Amino acid sequence: MSLSPRRPKGPHLNALRAFEAAARLGSFAAAADELSVTPGAITQHVKALEAWAGTQLFVRNARGVEMTALAEELLPGFTQAFDQLGMAVQELRTKALPRKVKVAALPSIAQLWLAPRLGTLRQIAPDLSVSVVALETPPNLTREPFDMTLFFSGEPIGIKEIKIAEDVIFPVCAPSVADRLKSVSDLSQETLLHDGAWANDWDNWLNSQPDGARVPKTGTVHSLYSVALEEARHGGGVLMAHEVLVQNLLDNGDLVRPFSASLKLPRAMVAKFTPSFSRSPAFKEFRSFLLNAN
Repeated sequence: MSLSPRRPKGPHLNALRAFEAAARLGSFAAAADELSVTPGAITQHVKALEAWAGTQLFVRNARGVEMTALAEELLPGFTQAFDQLGMAVQELRTKALPRKVKVAALPSIAQLWLAPRLGTLRQIAPDLSVSVVALETPPNLTREPFDMTLFFSGEPIGIKEIKIAEDVIFPVCAPSVADRLKSVSDLSQETLLHDGAWANDWDNWLNSQPDGARVPKTGTVHSLYSVALEEARHGGGVLMAHEVLVQNLLDNGDLVRPFSASLKLPRAMVAKFTPSFSRSPAFKEFRSFLLNAN
């Protein structure tokens, strides 16, 4: 009579994923956000892995969690393994759906730069299907199901990246407001419109102007750049604009530049691609579209 003993089981994949994310990010909460689960779920997964391994991987304290020496030693191997798995999944998705492109973009870029140009892309590649997801922070292209991203970046341009435009800022407003602005000091009498994501824009531009230091940097703050832009367009104040996002409104006269001075920031709008998408048939068409979009 042959015996068929039960084969020993390894840890659950979700437990391994929770450990890797928590160790890499240094936080159970950050890992939960990345994996779209609750911090409590991360805790349970990690406890299950520790129970299976018979050892502690994190030290809990008042400040949060810290990796044990064993966890620090193991983390690079786990990260490499999940990166490889992520890239394999990307390869599968790209080859299974070669004419579908999923783009992650900063909300202001998605709404003000990309959306008005999608019609041109349809003319270039009518069979290309493009989905756009607006995100405040760039996703991990190795792990998340996107083919490319469009964000502002101050990092050096990589091999699988394209610089779309420099990030140049300057004040803009409605023509009726511009009539009142004869010098930079006149901004003291106007409402300065701020975007919450770029809190230092007004400081940076005013500090670059001879009379800027005397202008109070108070005003209204908006969490969406498009809302601040609409306020400026309807005479609600003066906005520190990003040239690549407002050029259409300048061209049609909805907004004007009350002053000629501009400031180039040490970053640019950059398109970044996954390796699998950069090898796909759709990449050449999309790359041509991006390079000729401005």
